[in-house]
Amino acid sequence: MHAPVTGPVFAIYYPIFAAIAVPANLVAIVILFRGRCGLSRCITQYLLSMAVTDLLVVVTAVIFNRIRGIYFPVTFLTTTPGCSTSAVLTYAARDSSVWLTVAFTFDRCVAICCLKLKTKYCTEKTAVLIIGTVCMLSCAKNVPCYFIHEPLYMINNVPWYCSMKPIFYTSVGWAAFDWLDRILTPCVPFFLILLLNALTIRHILAASKARRRLRAHRNGEIHSDPEMESRKMSIVLLLSISGSFILFWMTYVINLLYVRFTNGNYFAGSDFNDPRFILQESGYMLQLLSCCTNTCIYAGTQSKFREELKNAVKYPLALITKLNN
Repeated sequence: MHAPVTGPVFAIYYPIFAAIAVPANLVAIVILFRGRCGLSRCITQYLLSMAVTDLLVVVTAVIFNRIRGIYFPVTFLTTTPGCSTSAVLTYAARDSSVWLTVAFTFDRCVAICCLKLKTKYCTEKTAVLIIGTVCMLSCAKNVPCYFIHEPLYMINNVPWYCSMKPIFYTSVGWAAFDWLDRILTPCVPFFLILLLNALTIRHILAASKARRRLRAHRNGEIHSDPEMESRKMSIVLLLSISGSFILFWMTYVINLLYVRFTNGNYFAGSDFNDPRFILQESGYMLQLLSCCTNTCIYAGTQSKFREELKNAVKYPLALITKLNN
């Protein structure tokens, strides 16, 4: 797991980020769980699971790793078992969040491009099965991460901090695991989302053009089309979620490819004058920032979600007013 860096920028950024991301995801979870956003149960299950895993990423990666490392450098999480467990949980939450975004993108691609398969695949039952499988596989994939660390110090028979075992750098098996980990997250999801979005957009443009010609031929003029309006809202939600994922993960992917194909190493320490450090930390910060953008996307694209959000904001104010009266 990437060691938390120090400095005033990070000491300010990560607490503010956590203070915004945790409530935002909690509000999204509550609103989506109530099921009053006018979305199908299938879509709701995906969005709900993405909000939960995003919240877990914020808790494990930001609060337990970054903020804890800056403000509380010595806790039970700095023992070797503690930081090893924290690494597994962080990676599992991250992988679940990423692959659930892929699963949602694929589900919408099927719903829009494969109408015959839509009735069988785009159901709540299938969504729950896919979500459970993704989360279980993400946890299983990252269990080996617990065993790649060894203590940096032994104090009173207590192992402290995590250091990579020397065999991690010399073993073919660990090298294969490391490559597989980087390929599966985020390289494969990154390009899968690009491909699925390209297919979806291509299909929608072709279908929209054909439908406009057909309606104009039948009616002599083009009127508003409720079905196309519904498709438009669906594609806006899809492209907003997957597009934000690509945008926020792009810097991380660029840094990953740079390190891999130049046989370099990840930058250790804090040096704001080094371009490698700036690229690396910008990638981590943007990657984590993607965990609190979905709530803004829901509010910007779904009118009923905005209505539920307004009610959620008004409720505590109304309750306080009622208690005062």
